Amino acid sequence: MEYLIHLAILFSIYAILGISLNLVVGYTGLLSITHAAFYGIGAYATAILLTQSGVGFLLSVILGIILAVLASFLIGAVLSKFDGDYYALGSFGFSVIVFSVFLNWQSLTRGPLGILGISKPELFGIDFSSNFAFLILSLLFLIAIYFVSKFIVNSSFGRVLKAIREDEKAIQVFGYNTLYFKLAVFVMSAAMAAVAGSLFASYITFIDTSTFTLMESIFILTIIILGGLANLHGSILGALFLILLPEILRFVGFPTDIAVQMRQVVYGLILILLMLYRPQGLIGEYKL
Repeated sequence: MEYLIHLAILFSIYAILGISLNLVVGYTGLLSITHAAFYGIGAYATAILLTQSGVGFLLSVILGIILAVLASFLIGAVLSKFDGDYYALGSFGFSVIVFSVFLNWQSLTRGPLGILGISKPELFGIDFSSNFAFLILSLLFLIAIYFVSKFIVNSSFGRVLKAIREDEKAIQVFGYNTLYFKLAVFVMSAAMAAVAGSLFASYITFIDTSTFTLMESIFILTIIILGGLANLHGSILGALFLILLPEILRFVGFPTDIAVQMRQVVYGLILILLMLYRPQGLIGEYKL
């Protein structure tokens, strides 16, 4: 039972990451691979504050969001001037920069040694140290972010995002400042990713740089490509599938010395098949 709760917590965290990234990639049509960077900013903010300053979990989440917003605003102001491959390349560069900061600023992040002893959350006098209590907390955050995202995509703001995705130059003709919309959704997505990072750090109670590599950004991107672009339910479905898939593959019977590599092969085959036969994902409404 405890292991199922553990999987459910991971699902909640990655569903938040998937939903937030889908706002940028699925609804706005911008191929961003920076999400692990904002995920890491939230995680490190919470880890550092909880281990070194003694502030509460909620305040650490808020400060993590603020840092992610500031970082995303700075890089988004540049990225918003690009589209297509140039946007993806710029986001790749930013992801590398943030990872390098995590790795080399050892006086703050402890580099590859990581930060351990991160405390579990306590909010409004309620202790969330047990896994079941933490699951409730993570689900509450997931529900909140889902409804915020749903409000965004169903609003006039969301309709402009979809118009940018379909034809940015056409929407500019009607007087819309597309740079503002692209920057705004990028910042909001980063803020949500930081929340997932704070939850992850406090749940695992240890973080290091290996969690926030470029491969993590690609994994999050895989979630929305698999589940469905421009569909919030697709983000949730993709997170559920990719969290459960390694557990399912345990029963396939791969030899232990190549089991990890074979799981990666299965991931790759699934993506190839999706690109060939269902490029918009399982329940998606848009394809890259």
